[in-house]
Formats: sequence, structure tokens, C-alpha cells
Amino acid sequence: MEEFHKVRRLPPYVFEQVNRLKASARSRGADIIDLGMGNPDLPTPKAIVDKLCDVVRDPRTHRYSTSRGIPGLRRAQAAYYARRFGVKLDPETQVVATLGSKEGFANMAQAITAPGDVVLCPNPTYPIHAFGFIMSGGVIRSIQAEPDDGFIPALERAVRHSIPKPLALILNYPSNPTACVASLDFYKDIVAFARKNDIIILSDLAYAEIYFDGNPPPSVLQVPGAMDVTVEFTSMSKTFSMPGWRMGFAVGNERLIAALARVKSYLDYGAFTPIQVAAAAALNSDGAEIEEVRSVYHRRRDVLVESFGRAGWQVPPPPATMFAWAPIPEPFRQLGSLEFSKLLVEKAEVAVAPGVGFGEHGDDYVRIALVENEHRIRQAARSIKRFLATAEKTLDNVILLAARR
Repeated sequence: MEEFHKVRRLPPYVFEQVNRLKASARSRGADIIDLGMGNPDLPTPKAIVDKLCDVVRDPRTHRYSTSRGIPGLRRAQAAYYARRFGVKLDPETQVVATLGSKEGFANMAQAITAPGDVVLCPNPTYPIHAFGFIMSGGVIRSIQAEPDDGFIPALERAVRHSIPKPLALILNYPSNPTACVASLDFYKDIVAFARKNDIIILSDLAYAEIYFDGNPPPSVLQVPGAMDVTVEFTSMSKTFSMPGWRMGFAVGNERLIAALARVKSYLDYGAFTPIQVAAAAALNSDGAEIEEVRSVYHRRRDVLVESFGRAGWQVPPPPATMFAWAPIPEPFRQLGSLEFSKLLVEKAEVAVAPGVGFGEHGDDYVRIALVENEHRIRQAARSIKRFLATAEKTLDNVILLAARR
């Protein structure tokens, strides 16, 4: 039978091919070190778990919640933005709780997209940024991911050559997967461009608190006038090691937030109330938990860069996020990121995420997630060192075939 229209518009899920290899290898007893999926391994801080346990004993919290988020949670998110970014938000009209930032992005796409609308999206980028809009009937025009001097000229060309005029621009800094960080001056140029061209800005700030250079990444909402055109998405998944709790936020322009809230009101009843209460407690805390999470990822990053470098794979140190964006070593680059990722599973028992899964311009890279402890990262480096040392002899035919493509 023919696939349904929206399913047909989605490309093959390349990560699934690596996942199948991982599962097959583990079924044979292999000890796969999984640095692929960005699934935090750190436990949720005890104080947050204790708050959940206290609240869940109250049967009144077992009823339906509200899709916008309970008032105390929205006030806590507004207070966080005031402390962290100096941005004033009205929790009644400018804050909506989401079931993670991913759900927020997907439902925002549902709320604002008409068939054929053009959305400017970085390539490579986190898949929901593009495919949330594709599933909603939109059209993606790829732009560069690096926030450098070429970004605004690229936007100008995109607007000039897009019919119809682009509806929205997606930003993601610190970036998943590239770990690029944007400056406040960059955001000022973007806001001016968006206001001039009547373009919505959708900013994914999920990694605002995972940074390593002592310079906290800014929010685009810090720019005067940004609130007129911007919604920003954040998540508690990485900041507070709460990935399975599914708690995030959309904040910003009242009209856009109202559209998202209305769509969500038809689709869900919001997160479980005890989760929302615990999330509010986390946001209202002194930030010690955030600092500890940041320190763990910082140490892991340093171990990864050092040990992989000694193994013969030079990995640029990411300035932020829980990922490293690593160029495929020569001579494997001709294989492409998917085939190289498969080789790492089969020959080194290490799993990474193929860069092509984040867009065609990511195919010379793989994403390495800092989701194993320092000992396991060093173990992965030793396995990769053995693989690289023997690959030239054992993989001659594979590499030669790739070079002939």
C-alpha cells in the first residue's frame, strides 16, 4: 500500500540504521560504548525528585492539568529569564509550558504554517527544526549554521530568491549538533533583519546552561524589539538532567504564544502536575545543580578531546552543549558519515551519530555525545585507536570503493 502523504515527505531515519547495528552487536555480547543519542545519563538532582515524590502523594494532583502549564511553573520560568537574561516576561501571556522543547517546536509549526510556507532553517541542525514544518506542509530553505559574517548576506539572498517570502527563521545557538555559539551582536543583526522583512524568529535555546568558556550564551530576547517577532524554546532535559520528565517552555511574542497555546489546548492536557511542581522548584533553586551538571560535561569534554586526540582523531573542543562535532578522519571521509558510523560500531564497538542525519551539509562529520563517564570515554578512545591503526590494511577495499564513487 502507498505510504500516507505526510509520512512520504519524511526521509529515511538514518539513525535507525546505526541503532539496528548497536542492537545486533549487543545481542552477540558486544560492549557497545554509546556516544550517539543525546540522552543524558546523569541522575535528576535529589531535591527535584523529592519534590515530585512529596506532591505525587496528594491525590488532587492526579487529575488533568492544563496545557499552558500551572501558574507557579510559568512564574518560575519568567523569574529564571529575569535572573539569567534580564528579560521581563508576563507569565500569563508570554510563557507556555511544553512537553519538552521538541514538542513545542512541532506544535508551533502546526500553529503558524500554511501549505507552501517557506521556513529558513540551518543545515545541519536538530531534525525537528526542519521536519516539524515539513509535516505541517511547509517548505524548508536551508541556510548556513555558522553565526559568522556570512550569515546576514545568506539571509538576504534567501529572502530575495524565495517565493513566497519566508515565514520564519530558525536559530539554534548553542547549536545541536555543531556546538556553535552566537553573540548578542549577532542577535542584534538578526532581529533588525527579521523586523525589516516581517519574519518570525524561532530560537532553540535548549543548551543555554551547558557552556565551558565562562561566557554564558545570550538569549535573542535580550535584544530590544526582539519580543515583537520572536519565540524562544528552552528545556529542562539537559540543564537539570530531566530528559524523561518532558518539560520545556516557549516564551516570547504574545500573538505567537497564544497561537501555540490554542493548538496545544486541542492536543494535550499538559504535563503531570507533580512534574510541573518539581520543575518549578528546580527553576526557583539557587542554581547549584546547574553548575554541577555543567562541570561534569566540561570534564567529559576535556577527556574526550585529549584521549581521542592521542588516538589519532583530532576533535575540536566544543565551547558549549553536550556534543562534539567531529570531522571524519581521513581517509574515511569519502565513506560519508553513515558508513563511517557503521564501521565504528562494527570494528571499534563505539556508536556515534552520523552527521548526515542532521542535514546533507553534515555528512563530513559525526556527532559525539558526552553521555558516558570519563572512564568509558577513555575506553572508547582506546578502541578507536586500535581501529585506526589497523584500518588501512583491513579496510583497503571499502575505502577504495568509496573513493571511486
